[in-house]
Amino acid sequence: MFINDAFAAVTPAAETGTLGGTLVQLALILLIFYFFLIRPQQKKMREHAAMVEALKVGDKVMLGSGIYGKISAIKEDKLILEIANGVEITVDRMTVGMVVSDEKKTADNAKNKHNEVKNKKGK
Repeated sequence: MFINDAFAAVTPAAETGTLGGTLVQLALILLIFYFFLIRPQQKKMREHAAMVEALKVGDKVMLGSGIYGKISAIKEDKLILEIANGVEITVDRMTVGMVVSDEKKTADNAKNKHNEVKNKKGK
């Protein structure tokens, strides 16, 4: 009796959809991936490439690693970056994360000082 019930639960009617329906679903998934993942990433890459191309001597930049510095020379795909007085490093152009304006750096410094004062009062 139990065996017959088990066989009855599995029927050939479990087959779902057709090939056309499956292809439509696959196309919709690919379309969603394109608009939500691929297209925004391509836009971000184009913006970064344009920013890197526009770099010039004297720009203040932040590298992807978080190092701030000022461009002192440009050689093809390399930048000579002055990170302190008399301290220069050579980096690849593509490692630049963003160009930093003085206002942003001043705001970051003010925020850091505020956090330090807040932490000292808490201790």
